Parts: sequence; C-alpha cells; structure tokens
Amino acid sequence: MRVWLLALLFSSMSGFAAAQAFAPVVPGHALEWPRDSGAHPPYRTEWWYATGWLETADHQPLGFQITFFRSNTGKGGGNASAFDPAQLIIAHAALSDPAYGRLVHDQNVARQGFGLAYATEGNTDVKLDAWRMTRAPDGSYAVTADAAGFALHITFTPTQPPMIQGEQGYSRKGPLPEQASYYYSEPQLKVTGSVTRPSAAGKANASVAVTGRAWLDHEWSSTLLSPDAAGWDWLGANLDDGSALMAFKVRARDGRAVWAHAALRDRAGRTTQFGPGDVEFTPERQWRSPRTGTVYPVAMNVRVGGMHWRLNPLIDDQELDSRDSTGALYWEGAVTLDGSGPSGRGYLELTGYAKTLEVEKR
Repeated sequence: MRVWLLALLFSSMSGFAAAQAFAPVVPGHALEWPRDSGAHPPYRTEWWYATGWLETADHQPLGFQITFFRSNTGKGGGNASAFDPAQLIIAHAALSDPAYGRLVHDQNVARQGFGLAYATEGNTDVKLDAWRMTRAPDGSYAVTADAAGFALHITFTPTQPPMIQGEQGYSRKGPLPEQASYYYSEPQLKVTGSVTRPSAAGKANASVAVTGRAWLDHEWSSTLLSPDAAGWDWLGANLDDGSALMAFKVRARDGRAVWAHAALRDRAGRTTQFGPGDVEFTPERQWRSPRTGTVYPVAMNVRVGGMHWRLNPLIDDQELDSRDSTGALYWEGAVTLDGSGPSGRGYLELTGYAKTLEVEKR
C-alpha cells in the first residue's frame, strides 16, 4: 500500500497531474517474471518494500523494514542534465528492537542520476547513495543500508514462487476499476546477514549476526485512492505452516471500508482471494505516541473469510515519521498472529491516523 504515499505527496505539486499522461493500470495485463521485478518509469509511483522478523544468535527478536520508492514527477523528461528531475528515488529503513524500546528509522531522497540514485528496468536494482537492493540471477536479494544509528546488511533467499496479487497482478484498491495497481509479493524469504543495533547514549552500536523470515512487496501504479479514503490498514504475514497472508482495508473518514481485500496462499501453493465483504480489521487496543500524540490501534483483530487472527505488536512504539521525504506520519511494525488460522509473524501498516489523507479529486 505504500505506493499511494508518494502519489499523495506529489499530487500536491503545482501542475503535477497535468504535466504528463502516466501509463494506466488495466486488467488483463499479466505480469512477466522476472522482468517485472525491475522498474517501470512510465508509471507514476512504484516501490520495493521488504519487512521481516529477525533473530540474533541469543534468540532476541528484531523487526526490520527497508523500502525504495521511485516517483515519476511528470516534469523534466528528456532533460539533458545528468540528474533526471522526472524521476525521484526515496528510501526508508527502520529497525524495531525491544531492547532499545522503540523503532529507529532513517530516510533519504534524491533525483535520479550520476549513478548515485536509480531504479533500473528488467531486474531489481535500486540504489540511493550507500543504500541498495539488488536481485541476483538465482532470485536472491542483497540489501545494504547504513542508516543513522543502525545498519542492515542482509540477504533474502526465496523459498517459494512469487505470490501474484489480485487478478494476474491487477490489484483493485477502490470501487472504480482505475483505482488499482500492479502488485506481487515474495513471502517466506529466508534471511541471513548482520544488523547493527541502536544502543543507549555513550555506548557503541553493536553488529550482530541474524537469521529470519522476510516479506517483499513490489507495486506500481498511476492513480490515487478514492476521494473518500482517509487511510488504510495493511498486513503481510508469513505463517508458521509455510502459508502467506496479505490483507488490507482502505478506510473512509467515518471508519467504514471504502475497499478491502485479502489473499491467502496455503502451504501447497493454492491461493484464495477474498473480497471486501470477507475482510475486517477491528481495533482492540490503542497506543498514543509520546512524540506526536497520534493514537494508533496497535493490537487488531483481523477476519479473513471464516478465519480470525489477533495481531499483537513486538513493541508498541513503532511510529514512523517520514515527513521529511514522503510527507507521511504513520505506524508500521512487527506483529505476531494468533487465532483460528495458522499462527505467524508479519508487519502491520496503519496510515491516516495522524492526519486524513488529502486525496486529489478528479
């Protein structure tokens, strides 16, 4: 769902919508693998979003997130400068460490160019200064992010085929057909590598070896959410039996669902799709940020069809303030899942609780 953060940010730019016709998202256009793991510059916004649970050698849990965004600003196409103002690259990284007590995060943004910031076509290779995510011929991903106060040096190895979301990758996000994106996930990625953890004042940061499981989403689109949308709740979860669950609810200002969807792939590889009437996110416990005063429903009950899960956060304080890059303030954190379906671990994203999203009207 993060693709909409950039669309909302850049829709406020003067002349953005009228400057260029972006490539449309339409049904019946099947994704091509692995070519579609690369960038799609004609589309308005795009992201590669990886989250997961890690474990240190002494069995301490950590949550992590790293995201690379590409945004077509609609301006400057064909510019002779080595910097391309038509494409912006933005990156976020975060680490949730119970020993530290709260999420730590970093962010950066740059125009594409000079080999310092780019998103290549044909295969995943995205870079912003010293942060990079690349996909190797064997399908594994190498991720490097030396951030402020922490670092990620990890590798993702696929254990399952990609999970193509929606109808052959065409994923509806609202009641109108054009409110959609192209979207696939790679769940149950095996993680190895090292993490530099944050430390208390006066102490050196420590690098530790980690293992774990990750979830990678790749999504691109040219449209915005429904004008009724105020925010969304999104979940991506690796379940303990090898299955994978994705679910989201786009919320109206009164809390009702503008749109909702879920997909559950069982351990045998069979995927079941669930429509708006089969998906519910119900808040159970709230947490108030001591920095922004925003109240988030950090413990949730989620219903998908006849299955129910309770989501509990690794730590409550997983608020991410990206107002210096995408302009958004939201909660994004590691959660456990327990209920009538298989238990597991995943990531929950809660947007629109700090401020109603200002969606451009057509």
